[in-house]
Amino acid sequence: MRRTLGRMLADSRTQPAHAPGASNDPLILREARADDMPAVLDIYNAEVRTSTSTYQYAERTLDEQLALLSSKQTAGDPFVLAELADGSVGGYATYGPFRPREGWRFTVEHSVYLREDCRGKGIARPLMRHIMGHAKARGFHSMVGVVDASNAASIRMHQAMGFQVAGVMREGGYKFDRWLDCAFLQALL
Repeated sequence: MRRTLGRMLADSRTQPAHAPGASNDPLILREARADDMPAVLDIYNAEVRTSTSTYQYAERTLDEQLALLSSKQTAGDPFVLAELADGSVGGYATYGPFRPREGWRFTVEHSVYLREDCRGKGIARPLMRHIMGHAKARGFHSMVGVVDASNAASIRMHQAMGFQVAGVMREGGYKFDRWLDCAFLQALL
């Protein structure tokens, strides 16, 4: 893992600073609604149960998910869905403040999650382009993603979107009875 991450660190320095332009993906990207939250909850809670893409242990409840959506809407933060041709939710992305202090006010942290059967099908990039454009339009300067350092696919996707590995926190997380390294990825908007 360290050799792979080292290569990713080196490769990240050659990536462009800005995300590539929009594509013609046949997805509908739209703001989430309250009635979408059961589908969003299924995606997120599957990650809680089975992966290290989130370091959360307990599944979210529908009430917690609805409260999160409401807080994003109140703050003006996007909560964007990728709706597939069959009307189902293939994934979602959002962002919010990176840290609460005033000096961090121009930096946001994002989240992007895909349904398991939708990974590797070109859904993450349009979601990322959307929220990166949204953040830039609101005057944010930097976007951060915190990714389990062993998640090579996520790191590659972020690098393709112009993110660079800014650092790795060794054993910063703990889940499934093991210590986890977490990579901090950053893109200037």
